[in-house]
Amino acid sequence: MGDVTFSSDERARLLALARQALEARVHRQPLPDPPAGGILDLALGAFVTIHRNGVLRGCLGRLEPQRLSETVVHLAAVVSDSDPRFEPVGPEELDEIDLEISVLTPEREIESVDDIEIGRHGLIVEQGHRRGLLLPQVPVEHRGDRTTFLEHTCLKAGLPRDAWQHGARLLVFEAEVFGD
Repeated sequence: MGDVTFSSDERARLLALARQALEARVHRQPLPDPPAGGILDLALGAFVTIHRNGVLRGCLGRLEPQRLSETVVHLAAVVSDSDPRFEPVGPEELDEIDLEISVLTPEREIESVDDIEIGRHGLIVEQGHRRGLLLPQVPVEHRGDRTTFLEHTCLKAGLPRDAWQHGARLLVFEAEVFGD
């Protein structure tokens, strides 16, 4: 992922931090203080995704680069109860929740859909005030091709599925994705 690669120890630290924040929020306790040092201080965007028994249970992210440890604490907490698609996570679910963190590179506009690499790039489609985003792992998990990826990102933005062919702005980013 660009110039940033996480060691297994750094991944474990971020996942442990995310788990602490998630559990603290569900139990209505204070969130952990974001630690400092090294890769945790880098200004990067991120997403935190939670699954329960392999089924999506929430996913929230922040594209704006901020201190990574602060972003992970915030997202891991709010994903438990602020993804409008899902009911809040209950304490009885915590043992069945798996966490996944996606750390993002800065987005960049592309000239051609041919520049999109499935499995490598996440996609953002913008038109007017609408903006949709899908992470790089989405088309891989759903065995989608480039056209399907473009259409689903348009739909996520609340745009017609073919908006990518009618003046919508296309941006890509990469993500280092890891989970527990």
